[in-house]
Amino acid sequence: MTDESYMQRAINLAKRGVGFVNPNPLVGAVIVKDGRIIGEGFHECYGKPHAERNALKNCTESPKGAVMYVTLEPCCHHGKNPPCTDAVIEAGISKVFVGSNDPNPLVAGQGIAKLRESGIKVVTEFCKEECDEINDIFFHYITTKTPYCVLKTAMTADGKTATRTGLSKWITGEKSRQHVHETRKQVAAIMVGIGTVLADDPMLNCRLENPSHPIRIVCDSNLRIPTDSQLVRTAGEIPTYVAACSADEQKIQLLESMGVHVLLIPEKDSHVDLRLLMQKLGEMGIDSVLLEGGAALHEAALRSGIVQHVQVYVAPKIFGGEAAKTAVGGLGVASPDEAYRLTCPKIRRFGDDVLLEYDVEVNACSQES
Repeated sequence: MTDESYMQRAINLAKRGVGFVNPNPLVGAVIVKDGRIIGEGFHECYGKPHAERNALKNCTESPKGAVMYVTLEPCCHHGKNPPCTDAVIEAGISKVFVGSNDPNPLVAGQGIAKLRESGIKVVTEFCKEECDEINDIFFHYITTKTPYCVLKTAMTADGKTATRTGLSKWITGEKSRQHVHETRKQVAAIMVGIGTVLADDPMLNCRLENPSHPIRIVCDSNLRIPTDSQLVRTAGEIPTYVAACSADEQKIQLLESMGVHVLLIPEKDSHVDLRLLMQKLGEMGIDSVLLEGGAALHEAALRSGIVQHVQVYVAPKIFGGEAAKTAVGGLGVASPDEAYRLTCPKIRRFGDDVLLEYDVEVNACSQES
């Protein structure tokens, strides 16, 4: 095996932590001695040992003189766990291949420096692009203290998200819908507008074999959410938050008695101020949010500049109709020059559907900036 293949193994291990480590990063580690893997591990759950310590614990023989491949710079500070650099040094590891640099100010090059000071050879930015890709959420959250926000929509080939009668189930096929649940598992929260709740009464859970249910957030400026909705009735099972501007104490007390958490957020343009909401969620340790509609919330999110990534599932169907819904509502931009610009396109196929993914161009997405 090559150095690249060992690092790829570490990346694959890191991905096993999806849905369970937030707001920590996904990290995998592989230890090789005399051309053989003698230990490997990954960060399995928030608060539990990090990848490097798990890999050392799982070694089948002494790691002294071995080489470690780790997807992210080892930590060098005390948090919920002791520094991983100490464990690597004490184990007698002779060389470390590091994939991504850790932007956390508590680490940020200090972990690498500590390893080198102890006499360990360190190769940095090894398979960096592949290692960086698995931690978009962590890198954004640790540097901005606000959630990484993904706007997801499903549409027909002519850009419709529902028919003129409002029906939308199902636009995409089963494989696309399965992938949506994989994304739900990856994020810390799912957010919808009250319009979606009133129209669809969604559950917003993760329907995989080994689920990690994200918390559920409803933007509901005037506290219109029905107390018999699925979200309210299951609030005791899956944490559920309602972001509101209304100070209707009676409705707030009723919702909270049913297990719903009400977040009072200042108003902006007669709706919840989404920037302030993102700041609040960041303070709560929520590192990522999946926006799942509808058109009004999508438009407000783009206009406020909170979106970092866009997922568009396109089905091979045509609905037609001027009254049929589209993914982004509101007035829209007046000129093509004012468009929300997207970068880094990726295309994947799920059955007959196509998934288009983009990053939102920094400083070009907000009409409010």
